[in-house]
Amino acid sequence: MFRILKPLTAFCLFFFLFAFSHAQNKPVTFSIQQENKGNEYVIKIKASIASGSKLYSVKDFGEAAPINTQISFDSAAKKLLKDSLTENGTAQTEKDVTFNNTPVTFFSDSVEWQQKIVLSTTDSVVVKGTIAYFVKTGEDYNNFEEPFKITIVKDANTTTVTDSDDGSLSGNLKNRSLFWIFIAAFGGGLLALLTPCVFSMIPVTVSFFTKRSKNRQEGIKNAFYYSLSIILIFTLLGFLITLIFGPAALNKLATNWIANLVFFALFLLFGISFLGAFEIALPSSWTNKASAKSGTGNFWGIFFMALTLVLVSFSCTGPIIGNLLVLASKGSFVGPMVGMFGFSLALALPFSLFALFPGMLNKIGKAGGWLNAVKVTLGFLELALALKFLSNADLVKGWRLLDREIFLALWIAIFLMLGVYLLGKLKFHHDDELPKNDFGLPYLTVTRLFFAITTFSFVVYMIPGMWGAPLNGISAFLPPYGTQDFLPSSGGGSGDTTAHYTAGTNQPSKYVKELGPYEPEVVRRYGLVTYFDYDEALAASRQLKKPLMLDFTGINCINCRKMEAQVWSSPEVMQRLKENFVVVSLYTDVRISLPENEEFDSKELDEHVNTVGEKFMHLQASRYGSVSQPFYIFLDGDEKKLAPDGYGFDPSVQKFVRHLDNVVAEYKKRNGN
Repeated sequence: MFRILKPLTAFCLFFFLFAFSHAQNKPVTFSIQQENKGNEYVIKIKASIASGSKLYSVKDFGEAAPINTQISFDSAAKKLLKDSLTENGTAQTEKDVTFNNTPVTFFSDSVEWQQKIVLSTTDSVVVKGTIAYFVKTGEDYNNFEEPFKITIVKDANTTTVTDSDDGSLSGNLKNRSLFWIFIAAFGGGLLALLTPCVFSMIPVTVSFFTKRSKNRQEGIKNAFYYSLSIILIFTLLGFLITLIFGPAALNKLATNWIANLVFFALFLLFGISFLGAFEIALPSSWTNKASAKSGTGNFWGIFFMALTLVLVSFSCTGPIIGNLLVLASKGSFVGPMVGMFGFSLALALPFSLFALFPGMLNKIGKAGGWLNAVKVTLGFLELALALKFLSNADLVKGWRLLDREIFLALWIAIFLMLGVYLLGKLKFHHDDELPKNDFGLPYLTVTRLFFAITTFSFVVYMIPGMWGAPLNGISAFLPPYGTQDFLPSSGGGSGDTTAHYTAGTNQPSKYVKELGPYEPEVVRRYGLVTYFDYDEALAASRQLKKPLMLDFTGINCINCRKMEAQVWSSPEVMQRLKENFVVVSLYTDVRISLPENEEFDSKELDEHVNTVGEKFMHLQASRYGSVSQPFYIFLDGDEKKLAPDGYGFDPSVQKFVRHLDNVVAEYKKRNGN
């Protein structure tokens, strides 16, 4: 036990010492304020400098000494700037021998920069930018980068910024303690356990460790190996891949058709194995060699299982991890590492209990009997989940092998057979006979009976889906509604899709043929008009004088389907979307090729953009600082945000309704109606 705790404790201690020592040694902290002077508005950025450090001025020292501070504003804010940036503080000048005795100006206590801005008729505006600066401490030079954000409120008193960016870890969130980031990320990890693609790994974990944990001691050891592997992989691999390949790399891997085929094969293999067809084991020569090396024969299999969990979970990590990845790609690594560590720790703790669970099972029962029934049940579940990964690959490649009704037919067959098995009418290789009562007759336990009832009820629930029923409870797992051959016509007049067209606006045309089949069931059922191209939707928004809703989504985005099934399907939400908004669904994982003259290099994604999906992902990352889906942004006709924050995955109908109402109210205020 001690041998297992020791490396885990050492890693955690090393990680926190590294991260927090780096943060505590940060020589400059920033605060940002708004000040109103009559009709003028001033942004005041104050830098407080640690004793013994020098922060260099914004003055240009020439090419010989490129160490001056640079404060840059994003493109949306530049048109609001008035006059030049001013610098106030006790400046000192010296000749720096490191840079050929070039005269440089620096501050050793504090300095304040002020920038005047001009507001339009709006009551507020969000200003974003970045502070890139050099600091000299002793003889060491270090460069840093601090994003910032402030919401300028018209006619407001001087205000100190206390809020953060729209979900990304910029602004004062970066200046908050790393402990705060850790706690926020830890909470996000707990929430991620409820998402379908993470939750679906639970039966795989239990079934995997059922065979590996022969006793309680081994179960404890395996659980700690598993936890440590999850934390190491999620924190280090996630960070390194993002740093090298860009913030969208892991999300792309989770939706890559080849990766999904690999997951399909693995789940299928495990499923067949737990049904009793064969045993999965390393060759004896491998096992002997591995066991000879400090008893680590079990570790690499567990490590591989943890890697599978991490990769699968990246398709449902949600906004907090998506924004950590964006921040990592911009060079600020301590915050993202602390965040990823907190997220992975929360994710690992419950799975450690699941890894311990099989050890408890083995202690209570022997091979065969009810324990084998658990394995077989999990085998059926793994077969069902394997189809989900095959469906993901099928959707990306457009093979149309697993259209919605085919997928449902297979699931109905799998769960019907599971129900028959639970009733004891189907036997596998390692199954025992049912227990016998006092009269020597086999009987069904109450536990198995209730599981069988649950399974058959699920089968009955799925059957109407073969004829087009929405099945909102499992819609996140099903292929898109548009892939089904038979679809019932919308009733009750709710399917009227002509609202935009009768107003003189052109109907959606671009990418409709390619992406139309992937429209959510709720969109088709209620006749919501959706566009698939940003420019086409923006033109419609301007013509109709309605807010534009950007729906950053994905063909294989499970949380997107869950949001649509639970929130969009609410009459309150759908009525608002149909009457008050122009909606554009921007699929970030489609492989539709861009014309050669529209290809470009994306700094935010760190790659060459040549597909429609990459184009929309670049739009999301570059303008709104996120790469996670679902993600909703609301714009006016000038492409300005109608709410300071984006709206991510949150299946609360009332919260989304309030957000929509606030957006509409802001739009009317800006347009004078």
